[in-house]
Amino acid sequence: MMKFLHVADLHIGKIVNDFSMLEDQKFILEQIKDLAVKHVVEGILIAGDIYDRAIPPAEAVAVFDKFVTELSDLGILVFMISGNHDSPERISFGEGVLDRAGVYIAGVLKEELKVVKISRDYGEIQVLLLPFVKPGQVDARTTEEAVEKLLSRYWEKENKQDEKVHRILVTHYFVTDAGREPELSDSETTVHVGGLDNVDAALFEEFDYVALGHIHKPQRIGEHPIWYAGSPLKYSFGETKQTKQILMITIDENGLEEVEAIDLKPLREMRKLKGSLRELMENSFYRDTYGMDYIQAVLTDKGELIDAMGTLRNAYPNMMQIVREDILKAETEEFSETAGRRNLAEAKDTNALFAAFYREVRGEELGEEGRGIIAELIKEMEA
Repeated sequence: MMKFLHVADLHIGKIVNDFSMLEDQKFILEQIKDLAVKHVVEGILIAGDIYDRAIPPAEAVAVFDKFVTELSDLGILVFMISGNHDSPERISFGEGVLDRAGVYIAGVLKEELKVVKISRDYGEIQVLLLPFVKPGQVDARTTEEAVEKLLSRYWEKENKQDEKVHRILVTHYFVTDAGREPELSDSETTVHVGGLDNVDAALFEEFDYVALGHIHKPQRIGEHPIWYAGSPLKYSFGETKQTKQILMITIDENGLEEVEAIDLKPLREMRKLKGSLRELMENSFYRDTYGMDYIQAVLTDKGELIDAMGTLRNAYPNMMQIVREDILKAETEEFSETAGRRNLAEAKDTNALFAAFYREVRGEELGEEGRGIIAELIKEMEA
């Protein structure tokens, strides 16, 4: 049998609310390497979005270089592709040389997809690397059509019925199951839901395992052997309730034997704390337990606050964000941005526009006094 770790969406070099995540990323990559050693893993599948942007900062490149070098020194194979955030050309640098070190890269799309063949006593394991490409790059109208066209090049040379060959696909797309879409996180800034970007899971039915990147929440697609590993760190406060993980897969003579989720422990958690400014400052449990975590403070105060961020950072150095409950409404109350925009669009005049805006952000009607102030201001501007 052969064990692999499946990771994705590292986004090395990412900035969240003006905080660099590089130190956290170093910590989590070290943890992933240690887990690979602990579980005697022979290969790591990295399913794209290695960096957070096409031209990553030098520090981010150094962090990933160290990670890959250490894996190679340990004899752990690396299989990686470029995602939609990556520069394919930069990811592909040194690709031919690195092959000989057991680091297999598919950044730039080539005429033939990269296939790594691993011999075992019971047969062969093939790892197929399909990087993220846009439909126009292969003269396709949709992403699904592009993926189908690319995979057809592989299948032209392969016997689907060969039971001694077990196949793993590493790729980076928005995969749906008969129209059912995966669950998203709000840190996914370039995922286009629905329509031309969807790729149906049926295209992957011949693979023993499909290692996906692109979606930050770990999940399986339907009942298929298709998994998103998710991002190894939380990159938004919408992910505070998620448990980040990596997936360990085992391939034996019968194909996919097991998929095991292994939880990851971050250097700092991402949390929401709720209360008045005074309560958050005076609550010793919060300060002692969560003081170094990344915090979003949901303040219940009604009146004006002076330098709330500066005050809170005295107790919580990694305070990232402050929101006011009276503006956002209660945390559990559903808020429809679409409805808010519709109200604004239906406004008939400037006065109504201001009233609709006030209602959207405050969750209450603009009173007579407020309407009078707005009317006077509009008159002054028109004059």
